[in-house]
Amino acid sequence: MPQIVNMPKLGFDMAEGTLVRWVVQEGEAIAKGGVLAEIETDKATVEVESTFDGIVARHLVNSGDIVPVNTPIAVIAAPGEKVEAVDLPVEKTTPPAAEEMQAETPTVEKGIVKEADAEEGNLPGGVKASPLARRISLERGIDLRLVPGSGPGGRVTKKDVESYVQHPPAASPATAGARPVAPIAPVLPAASPAPQDEVIPLNRLRAIIGRRMVEAKQQVPHFYVTHEYDMAGVMGLRQQVNTLLPDDEKTSVNDYLVRAVALALREFPNLNASLSGDQVVRHGAVNIGIAVAVEGGLLTVVCKDADRKSIRQISDEVRLMVARARDGKVRPDDIEGSTFSISNLGMFDVEHFIAIINPPEAAILALGSVRELPVVKDGQVVSGLRMKATISVDHRVSDGAEAARFLQAIGRMVEQPMLLLI
Repeated sequence: MPQIVNMPKLGFDMAEGTLVRWVVQEGEAIAKGGVLAEIETDKATVEVESTFDGIVARHLVNSGDIVPVNTPIAVIAAPGEKVEAVDLPVEKTTPPAAEEMQAETPTVEKGIVKEADAEEGNLPGGVKASPLARRISLERGIDLRLVPGSGPGGRVTKKDVESYVQHPPAASPATAGARPVAPIAPVLPAASPAPQDEVIPLNRLRAIIGRRMVEAKQQVPHFYVTHEYDMAGVMGLRQQVNTLLPDDEKTSVNDYLVRAVALALREFPNLNASLSGDQVVRHGAVNIGIAVAVEGGLLTVVCKDADRKSIRQISDEVRLMVARARDGKVRPDDIEGSTFSISNLGMFDVEHFIAIINPPEAAILALGSVRELPVVKDGQVVSGLRMKATISVDHRVSDGAEAARFLQAIGRMVEQPMLLLI
């Protein structure tokens, strides 16, 4: 029986995605877990994996089409199986309120995704362009009307904008031969004009982050607890481990902290939880979300079952996911399913900060830098390595005493780091 592959929903706010290209063409075989296509979301370009084995019998959308989530995009059949007709629901998409997305939202009729009919003048700037292409053009101050589009119907894609930036058009004949006019020096020195205000529209990722964080701060009753850790043991262990590893596989301080947090969450399942209505869902899996700074915003990659993985496994997985996130090539599994989050600004020499909870999670841990400080030990002032961590907790789920005990549990493992290896 033919199997239908739908446009995946990647994240709470995703409403649609642009199919950038088909990796596997019609008539070609694909294995379960193989990359079927690349889609572009508000956050990144994501590889869509097939959930079936078989032959790609039919593409239901074209490269460059904007497709609502859960809309059929492909049919996969068994070898030799004929696919003459596929009954798909007739659906008309409901676009977001934004005028730009309203102009570009496609319709779905019997499995065929079409561009919404629109007059040229009704499109923003009179140009067809993908959402990511518009965002990049806004950030770089590029007039999309000057960018040749290579997509269907002349649609401007991300690659078109990037190519325009790298290879801007030559000057027009009317101006090519003009001689530059030397400026006339003022008789008296004059003060330079004050810089003008600059108005920068929010890109879609930043707008989504802003909206969700406003909701979190308004609707989630946060409280905060800070703890300072002696990091000498972890730093010494990391140094020993890294002497045995190649340069491209060395562990980070964050890898040890992810492991410590995951083990501590075993003892405090109430913090590895989500609030669902009037119920608290304590998750069986410990999936640590790790905040990653990307162009134009923030993305969280997820280390699944971190309490059951070694430090080196955590390090290898997180390194690959972070690289994909920064390259705009995250996979759906990279960013889904977190049960507790960590935000680490230690690499920016930040002593201490607090983070906003990422709903529906119950808590998030903010990590500062490991700093060399004077500390008192056995009545003597000596040099020590210290790091501050602040947990933000939903007061509907937990309280200060539990949060403090959780931070102490992390401290036992951080200050006796061999516990992280057993």
